[in-house]
Amino acid sequence: MGDDVAETEALRCALHHAIAALGGLGGMVHLRGPWEGAGLRLMVTDGLPPAVTRQWEDFSETDTTAPARAAREGGYAWQPGPAVAGHRPAGRDDHLPAGHAPAAPGTPAGAGGPDEAAPGVLATAGLASVPLIAPTGTERLGVLSVLTSTAEEPTAGQRGFLEQVARWAAGHLARSLAAPRGMSTNPEWWPDRPGGSRLQQALKAVRVGAWDWNIRTGELFWDEPAMTVLGIDPATFDHRIETWLGMVHPDDLPWVMADTDEAIRTRSVYGVEYRVYRPDGTSGWAQARGRVILGEDGKPSHMVGTVWDTTQTHAARESVDHALRHMSDGFLAVDADWRVTFINIEAERALGSSRELLGRVLWGIPFARAPGLEDRCRQAVVDHRPVGFDVRSPANQRWYHLRLVPVPGGLTVYLTDNTEKRARDAERTAADSAAAERAARIAELTTALAEALTTEDVVKAVAQHVIQPFRATRLVVVAVEGDHTRLVGSVGYSDTDLEQIGSYSLTATTPTSDVLHTRTPLFISSVAELRARYPGLADVSTPGRQAWAFLPLIASGRSTGCCVISFDKPRLLTEDERTLLVALSGLFAQALERARLYDSEHLRAKELQRGLLPRHLPTPPAATAAARYLPADRRLEVGGDWYDLIPLSAERVALVIGDVMGHGLSEAATMGRLRTAVRTLADLELPPDEILGHLNDLVSDLGDDFYATCLYAVYDPTTRACVFASAGHLPPVVVRPDHTPYVPEIPTNPPLGAAVPPFDTVELEMPEGSLLALFTDGLVEAGGRDVDRGVDELAHVLTSAVRDESAPDLDQLCDTVVSALLPAGQRNADDAVLFLAQPHPLAAGNIASWPLPEDPVAAGQARDHIRTQLGVWDLDDLVMTTELLVSELVGNVIRHAQGPVRLRLLRSRTLVCEVSDGSLTTPHVRRASPTDEGGRGLQLVSALAQRWGARFTASGKSIWTEQPLPEPVAG
Repeated sequence: MGDDVAETEALRCALHHAIAALGGLGGMVHLRGPWEGAGLRLMVTDGLPPAVTRQWEDFSETDTTAPARAAREGGYAWQPGPAVAGHRPAGRDDHLPAGHAPAAPGTPAGAGGPDEAAPGVLATAGLASVPLIAPTGTERLGVLSVLTSTAEEPTAGQRGFLEQVARWAAGHLARSLAAPRGMSTNPEWWPDRPGGSRLQQALKAVRVGAWDWNIRTGELFWDEPAMTVLGIDPATFDHRIETWLGMVHPDDLPWVMADTDEAIRTRSVYGVEYRVYRPDGTSGWAQARGRVILGEDGKPSHMVGTVWDTTQTHAARESVDHALRHMSDGFLAVDADWRVTFINIEAERALGSSRELLGRVLWGIPFARAPGLEDRCRQAVVDHRPVGFDVRSPANQRWYHLRLVPVPGGLTVYLTDNTEKRARDAERTAADSAAAERAARIAELTTALAEALTTEDVVKAVAQHVIQPFRATRLVVVAVEGDHTRLVGSVGYSDTDLEQIGSYSLTATTPTSDVLHTRTPLFISSVAELRARYPGLADVSTPGRQAWAFLPLIASGRSTGCCVISFDKPRLLTEDERTLLVALSGLFAQALERARLYDSEHLRAKELQRGLLPRHLPTPPAATAAARYLPADRRLEVGGDWYDLIPLSAERVALVIGDVMGHGLSEAATMGRLRTAVRTLADLELPPDEILGHLNDLVSDLGDDFYATCLYAVYDPTTRACVFASAGHLPPVVVRPDHTPYVPEIPTNPPLGAAVPPFDTVELEMPEGSLLALFTDGLVEAGGRDVDRGVDELAHVLTSAVRDESAPDLDQLCDTVVSALLPAGQRNADDAVLFLAQPHPLAAGNIASWPLPEDPVAAGQARDHIRTQLGVWDLDDLVMTTELLVSELVGNVIRHAQGPVRLRLLRSRTLVCEVSDGSLTTPHVRRASPTDEGGRGLQLVSALAQRWGARFTASGKSIWTEQPLPEPVAG
């Protein structure tokens, strides 16, 4: 209570608390007068009738009563009932109001008016008094007294509380008296002259009246303030209880009478608030409080108490109650015992009727049984801190936001029905989630489609991001070609189903044709809907397909195809799902159009690459080979790297690998020109260094920005020697027969286009069982490796694979090496080529060689050698043609060349006949006229041999012929 509260209100409040704590009948406050010997004067009473309070209006501090002793001694004082009843300060008869005289001797208590009932009230009561001492501790302002209901002295705890209330009241009173309107100058509080009755002034100040009702006679006595509260004219009041009942509002009368009867019957404290109709026509609220007084026979005789006007208080309370009652949010209040004391209309909708809930413990209400609610309520009170949270009402299954606000003596609970708000929030959250999911799906599909190159890749990407998320089972994509459709790709369909839906006319009435014509998606939720829309499809079987989504694929403003998604159960797609599918179909259409262009371009690039690189490596007896080409541009699969295996004369083979700087179509074209030049120069039987010299001239002629590397090797199976020449290319890795690798030291020389011939060469022996690995830098530099580490890793992988296989398959070995050096999914920055070759020497038994004299008899000797050796080889069928060939070749050497002359036969896939000499002059075929005597020898050689030619050797030249071996005779 603030300092702005009136003194009487503060003292009245203190009395209320003190009376309630001691369970008293009433109380009073006496204040000291401002002059010497003024004594104690009654200022405030509560709950006591005039018959009791009249004798305590004014008395000296030297008196023996409890109030006087408390004021004199400055401490608690107690006066039992008989002493209280017998106390009547001298000279008090002059204080009786007009019309009231002391009871005659021998008159029974309670037989007369209010004054006559006083001894009966006080006989069983006691009086507890405590002084009102200012906070300074030196000034005693007055005394606070409580008339107890029994003669038993209050307990120590009650006395302590009483003293605490007195200290509070004294502090408030001291501050008030210290104000500028000090007590000594305020005539309302204290007159300037001593003497006179203060009871009526005190009661008038607080507008509290006293009343005394004789239960047995029905007489009702009110004092002047009571009559003022009720609007009664003292001159006309007939003191009948019925008159008072007639003033009570009819709606309040039943429960007023019921409470009155209950108080009499149970002899309990009486308290009632009711509406009153005053005789002057006004109305208001009054509150009465009283207690039953027993007669000498032990039965209820009187009821005495107080009454005061609560119209303004009730109006204010009604205004607040009305606002709380009709506020849009629910509101309820609970007291310190967690009992519901107030509930408004909105809260009743959530919790139930107020008639059922008022007075009940909060936890007994079904609504409050929500998990955790009780703990939160208790915690809010303990923490003295408001708290808010959502809870679902078990009564109506609606959601409410609860705000718990601790207040003195209890807790207030605000309820806001937020079911719709939560629903809207949930819808908004679901919409946001759906939008986020759509964005994520679109982003995922966009990423997947960006990495997809071919139409097959696109279909797989769409199937991966559509079938499982939408719980579909099948997907098929058809493209428009004229007035028919063409199957592009599918997932989940059998071959039989694809035969039916792969191609059909767009002139027929089908879902696909409608979608392609209207460019509008079509969603069919069941087979029944399909047959209702398209009666012509009623007989079409749809096993495993019960619902469909037909999505047009529109790219560059035209319908390019249709994507059909099938479900194995009837399915009605939501609006969000349909929106997402339509968005995805747009991405699908664009990606599919790009993929179709890529497929077309890729097909042309592959055809170009097949034309530039060997489709299949030859299989000469001298070597077994396998290769892998991995372009850096996977979209075109073309580049500037190349490899080749070229059969040469005398069963020799040339192994070639090269790398045009850069990768792409331009480099591929340059590579094709170089490869063609290499094969042409190889057919001329030029040695490796000369071939590189010619290639260098070719690359130099292309321009200053063209460079290429090349490694050219020639393996001779008769000598097991391999001659290498390099133009800026990496050396090969050789795996010996004992599975130990090494990298031979081959002169690198500058690359083609920057080199100045001659090119250095080196000759190495290749033992039987050796493995030769040629490669480009794109293979060993992949993954950020440097060249040396890449070559070491290549050698390690090769030896490990060869060691595990006694006779390794070169194709499988290529795959092993490539997968190790270029893992799947790793993009290489440069074209990469791996070229493996395993040389096979020619057995000594298949080689025969003889020196020939530089004399015409050499031809005869040569024919003798031929007949003998071919007989040993069981090639008698070739003796005649071989004799003719060797006679012509030897004769040509004897006439036009110089020694030394040598004859050699090689039996391999073909029969090779070689005649060598020391001359560098090569023969050439010329057309002889009919009159010429010579010039027809080489024409004869060309007619008899399958292939023939000449090549330069270290000591001259060699002219050779090849004849096919006869087919073996079946046993």
